[in-house]
Amino acid sequence: MLCLSYLLKHFMEQLIIKFYTAFSLHDADTMAACYHPDAVFNDEAFVNLRGKEAGQMWKMLIERSKGKLQVKFDNVQATAEKGSAHWQAEYIFSATGRKVVNSINAEFEFKDGLIYRHTDRFDLHQWAAQAMGLKGRLLGGFGFFRRKVQEQARLSLDKYIQKQGNLQ
Repeated sequence: MLCLSYLLKHFMEQLIIKFYTAFSLHDADTMAACYHPDAVFNDEAFVNLRGKEAGQMWKMLIERSKGKLQVKFDNVQATAEKGSAHWQAEYIFSATGRKVVNSINAEFEFKDGLIYRHTDRFDLHQWAAQAMGLKGRLLGGFGFFRRKVQEQARLSLDKYIQKQGNLQ
């Protein structure tokens, strides 16, 4: 039993490594393949993405980066049921042209050998200050600002998915 537990732990760690390695290589298709069909993704901007929406979000963000996205990750840990990692994204925020370095803590739940729940946590106020300058620095800590960011993120993803023609 101990051997099976170790193998499952190792397999789940390798899944997280595969996911972030693909991200660092701008390979959204491989990232999407790491998700369970019924997966749920949440972060400070994108809320309650379900199924293939998470993969489409990563594809959209990678495309918008126009090759100017750097992803680093470390502290990958997992059991058979849950996992975590720390990652950092460095990119130009497409809406403002401002450089962002975002430090993120990820938590995962697994089902059927895939990512079933994925939650990323980061400091939205700090992100807003980098992405939007003075406006983000002044307003980024308020709930209405968070809701507006989430509303814009959802709208942006919905438009992207609609433009793609389906959820590939």
